[in-house]
Amino acid sequence: MKCLIIQPIHQAGLERLRQSGITPVICPAPDMETVARHILDCDAAITRDAGFDAGAFAAADKLRVVAVHGAGHDPVDKQAAAKAGVLITNTPGTNARSVAELALGLALGVARRIPAADGAMRLGQAGFRESASFRELSDGTALIVGWGATGSSLGGMLHDAFGMRVLAHTPRRPAEQWVTHAPDLHTALAEADLISLNAPLRPETRNLIDASAFTAMKPGAILINVARAGLIDEPALQDALTAGKLGGAGLDMVSAHAAQGLLATFPNVIFTPHIGGTTEAALRRTAEAAASQVIEALSGRLPTMTINPEVWRNKV
Repeated sequence: MKCLIIQPIHQAGLERLRQSGITPVICPAPDMETVARHILDCDAAITRDAGFDAGAFAAADKLRVVAVHGAGHDPVDKQAAAKAGVLITNTPGTNARSVAELALGLALGVARRIPAADGAMRLGQAGFRESASFRELSDGTALIVGWGATGSSLGGMLHDAFGMRVLAHTPRRPAEQWVTHAPDLHTALAEADLISLNAPLRPETRNLIDASAFTAMKPGAILINVARAGLIDEPALQDALTAGKLGGAGLDMVSAHAAQGLLATFPNVIFTPHIGGTTEAALRRTAEAAASQVIEALSGRLPTMTINPEVWRNKV
């Protein structure tokens, strides 16, 4: 049996496949045309943010499972998978701590203008500390949008280490006693000093933070996005920054070329290249989990984290 590795994963995941008699096949490039050429004779595939499109599903002749390395599975074509009878799995929670720590780092970086301060020091520019305003997180209010593994981990850090009041905008009431459920987003935005987006991208969450959301925000609030670029209406973000509405933004996910566009002109915006889940520990956990999902499926068992279990039911 063979598993196409569309994007690099930790060696621990590859070794787990080999130990189960599955040969990893390294795809030379993650674009879907290349994937379609290399998926022939493969029983499984592991993908990251490259996804898996309809053309790749159509080209597959033996494919039984596509495992997503991470939680976000929106780049995988669900309709094409259903048509091909292919299971889709993911690995939620394996990189949650890593992503939450980056969100915290971005929040501190924006609040204390760390990248800009570093740049000023390197250029020998005097007077930086008098030229900007700096904020503390302590004793403020944090709004976590999406109370999954990452959001709850970040909320715990902010509550325990900074004494922040934590609001959670999520469909279900959180179990933690120290969290205030905030079902109305705009009401919560008006109270929050720090807003972290940790929700999945779905039709109902696309452009969740739009012009009306920015209008509702507390002046000077810091916005962090370590989830999906589509959660934020980027032109509306630019307008809010231009108007001085925001204290700043920390963005691990943006649309293509956004970091070279107008958003890059704001000194209170920090970009990182989707590195939330890229710590060594998180990469190992996620690769091993994705490999385990492949092994389960190819062994004739329904993987625990299957996105489309109806495909399995239709086959049995």
